Amino acid sequence: MLIIATYDVSTETPEGRRRLRRVAKVCERVGQRVQKSVFECEIDQMQFEALERELLAEIDLEKDNLCFYRITEPRGMRVKQHGVFRSIDFDGPLLV
Repeated sequence: MLIIATYDVSTETPEGRRRLRRVAKVCERVGQRVQKSVFECEIDQMQFEALERELLAEIDLEKDNLCFYRITEPRGMRVKQHGVFRSIDFDGPLLV
């Protein structure tokens, strides 16, 4: 399934800036960054639950925000892109 993970971490304190870096590193391990705080993740249900647990352990629920969006359209209709960025098709052929 395609999950869009978004977050907004308060960076007013040094602890907040550390949380932001940790949250970004967790997301980078499972998805690709499409904007500064937005990641596309092609993962299964078990990976999604692990990602959610890991991110919830990092953020401060009193200061930060974390949202997940499940994209359920058929694969060819999920993402419409404009501009220079093109996401990686992880299911397509691998060209080296």
